[in-house]
Amino acid sequence: MNSAIKMAKKVCIIGSGNWGSAIAKLIGRNAAAYDTFHTRVNMYVYEEEINGEKLTEIINTRHENVKYLPGHKLPENVVAVPDLVEASKGADMLVFVVPHQFIRGLCKTIQSNIKPGAIGISLIKGMDHTDKGLQLISDVIRKALSMDVSVLMGANIASEVASEDFCETTIGCTKEENGQLFKKLLQTPNFRICVVQDPNTVEICGALKNIIACGAGFVTGMELGDNTKAAVIRLGLMEMMKFAKAFFPDSPPEIATFFESCGVADLVTTCYGGRNMRVSRAFVKENKPIEVLEAEMLNGQKLQGPETAREVYKVLKTLNIDESEYPLFVSVYNIFFNKHPVPSFIECLQNHPEHM
Repeated sequence: MNSAIKMAKKVCIIGSGNWGSAIAKLIGRNAAAYDTFHTRVNMYVYEEEINGEKLTEIINTRHENVKYLPGHKLPENVVAVPDLVEASKGADMLVFVVPHQFIRGLCKTIQSNIKPGAIGISLIKGMDHTDKGLQLISDVIRKALSMDVSVLMGANIASEVASEDFCETTIGCTKEENGQLFKKLLQTPNFRICVVQDPNTVEICGALKNIIACGAGFVTGMELGDNTKAAVIRLGLMEMMKFAKAFFPDSPPEIATFFESCGVADLVTTCYGGRNMRVSRAFVKENKPIEVLEAEMLNGQKLQGPETAREVYKVLKTLNIDESEYPLFVSVYNIFFNKHPVPSFIECLQNHPEHM
């Protein structure tokens, strides 16, 4: 028995927002159910005060993240820890689920604290850029912490996952055994997982779909119909596929990966019900800055689409790639950051190279 406890994998979740808390609900149950995992699951929580109470204390006594996932009980073995170094100490498996803007700082904090042989999985939908071009978030983690990193992306609106509505997701991995271990940690009867050894494509789909969802929000805000939104989804998918092929020539994407949950399914879900679509729709209708709408509508959560559009634009400029290669991505960037009028997005669709 003592040997089994010693061999059990310790799990740490880094992040406790809407998506992080929903995932914690699944992980907590599976950690308690399987001897493979240590029962206690540490969840790093950025400390906040809610009506005079510390958020960590609320989570650890009422077992609910009242700010980011109200109305859903977390398993009692999920323990909120406000200190990142303490939360991750001795962890064998790290689950990263924070806004991508914060990942470098978080990695730097725990760099000297990582257990040898630890593995990670990124649920972070975004990307970064360097003077050489594109850098995936999993690469940032991998290089900073010297660990194998898988990725999880899919058609997974957090509130629906927390409510245990049936859905699918995709794990992309370089090492099959690590992908399967994370599948065991995360899969439930209503959260079904396919594991593929094409992690770059899985991750780039998760990042780029948020830009496309902003475009879907624009056309929804202009009160255009489902035909137009379908065109946005299709043209966005074509740019997504083109981008993946261009930026990973040494490991070209498997076309089948785009038909996993991380690809078409996530794109459809995000373009109809995701936060990027909703806030972009409000951007058109209410004529307020995107930062104001983010604060008003997302309860402290971060919007990924505009920031990812900016990162993509920087990558294109760094590598001297013509903007006309990716007109939808560039149009979203220009509307948010260069004050181009929203109707210019329709001109982008009308003159898209897919029609030429």
